[in-house]
Amino acid sequence: MPSSEFRVHQETLRVATRGQGFVDVTREIAGVVKASGVTTGLCTVFVRHTSASLVIQENADPAVLRDLEAWMARLAPESATAYEHDDEGPDDMPGHLRASVTRTNENVPIADGRLALGTWQAIYLWEHRRDPHARSVVVHVAGV
Repeated sequence: MPSSEFRVHQETLRVATRGQGFVDVTREIAGVVKASGVTTGLCTVFVRHTSASLVIQENADPAVLRDLEAWMARLAPESATAYEHDDEGPDDMPGHLRASVTRTNENVPIADGRLALGTWQAIYLWEHRRDPHARSVVVHVAGV
């Protein structure tokens, strides 16, 4: 029988990106949930960067992710002259804009010791910069 003692568990994941695009981090986050021993609770995931974000999105059809990338490129295009802040190049400010209209954190219920995601849902780190980066993602699990 699982313990009814309230537990808190936290780990920081390092996520290597290949540049702009999505990295499915669901499996790694599920591993943290399992290690926590929590069977019923809440998992909070937080990316510690201002030019990357987190999204829960469909994992069945890769066209969904391609369409999201294309839409975001239209929403916050790269431009050598459109933005004042360009310290790290023309993708710098668009990366910040893209992160500001998405999320830096996601919350997922934990049921029966697992992330209570829908059938076609996955958690993605969305890299908004062109170059590869090492991103830091904090996974905080609390519950019984």
